[in-house]
Amino acid sequence: MPSLPSSASSRSVNAARQARAALNRASRRAVMAAAVALGASFLMGTAAHAAPTLGQQAPDFVAVDTSGKQHRLSDFAGKFVVLEWTNPGCPFVRKHYGSGNMPATQKAATAKGAVWLAVNSTERAASDYLKPTALDGWMKEQGAAPTAVLMDEDGVIGQAYGARTTPHMFIIDPKGVLVYAGGIDSIASARPDDIPRATNYVNQALGEAYGGKPISAAATKAYGCSVKYKT
Repeated sequence: MPSLPSSASSRSVNAARQARAALNRASRRAVMAAAVALGASFLMGTAAHAAPTLGQQAPDFVAVDTSGKQHRLSDFAGKFVVLEWTNPGCPFVRKHYGSGNMPATQKAATAKGAVWLAVNSTERAASDYLKPTALDGWMKEQGAAPTAVLMDEDGVIGQAYGARTTPHMFIIDPKGVLVYAGGIDSIASARPDDIPRATNYVNQALGEAYGGKPISAAATKAYGCSVKYKT
């Protein structure tokens, strides 16, 4: 049987390689989609646990919210995105929700056109872990107004961002660059009475950013309860 010309043989080999690569990509997508559907979160094209610094690209990720809808950070390109680490079992979180401070900050941000993603990285074995439906119900009771509440029980997203406390706040600009990281405000206490005297760093940062000004306090100290990561 005559052999194929070298050029035809090369094309056949390349076609076979491309077909295998396409099949592998499709398989990975299918596995990831199935895992996300079961509540897993993933980083997209980012080394795990490589916490970004200010001025760097924020790690892309995909996760499901409390209603089972999938969200990918890069889908919000062109908008400011606020990430809020939360856990209703934490007294610092309850301070800001029970007083109405966090819901008001969420509403102010989304009214400007920002996307607000609350992230729950509390592991399932923790005593104060809330299942998605329970967490969704608690948020509604508080009058919360995030764009979505994401489940990150495996801690993949939280550890990628270096989230240490609840709350811990991050702001990503329309180009996907991290421009703020730190606390919700300037007084590190669990007392609601301190809120009126505190500087709300998130409101301040977004106001400056939308006004075309540099963020004057881009890195502040986060305070609250430790994130209860899976061990």
